[in-house]
Amino acid sequence: MDVLVVDHPLAQSRLTAMRDAETDSGAFRAALHELTTMLVYEAARSFAVQKYPITTPVGPAEGTRMANPPLIVPVLRAGLGMADSALALLPESSMGFVGLARDEETFEPRAYMESLPGDLSGLPVLVLDPMLATGGSLLHCCKLLVDRGCTEVIVCCVLAAPEGVAALRDSGLPLRLITASIDEGLNDKKYIVPGLGDAGDRQFGGMPRF
Repeated sequence: MDVLVVDHPLAQSRLTAMRDAETDSGAFRAALHELTTMLVYEAARSFAVQKYPITTPVGPAEGTRMANPPLIVPVLRAGLGMADSALALLPESSMGFVGLARDEETFEPRAYMESLPGDLSGLPVLVLDPMLATGGSLLHCCKLLVDRGCTEVIVCCVLAAPEGVAALRDSGLPLRLITASIDEGLNDKKYIVPGLGDAGDRQFGGMPRF
């Protein structure tokens, strides 16, 4: 599995804002929106393009467009904060949704919604989830996509734990991972350390559980 850590200074400054416990929800969402733009920009480098003729104000030229725009799949709820910026960069794309919640006793994912095309053969999929912790939720989502015929899944995460990266790598699924940081590891409640807390709660409000 290819893993790209986007360590650009602009990406790291947005990540710092998200990590800071003093950052309020509005500033957190703004930083996530901007950082997602940078992650998706890097993810799109491998996308197939099509060349076609255009005419500029002074003469003919060759244009470029996406040959096969991906399906964008935010993992609810935290992935919602990444969806708008991804769709702004890839307006030709369509969007699906997977809703997953974590059981706080077992730490295992529990699916509560799936809204995906039945056949994903030949279509790349861009999965958006701010956090890759144990990898359980993202693996559940990615297996749904592969079961529908997808052979190219690009996962964009703000943060990843080594345990989650290993879980994705060992899955044997056709995945690539784009992230802004691989952190130290997980605590006893399976939260990323030093991490940034709960990405869903920090975007939308809620009681901290870490």
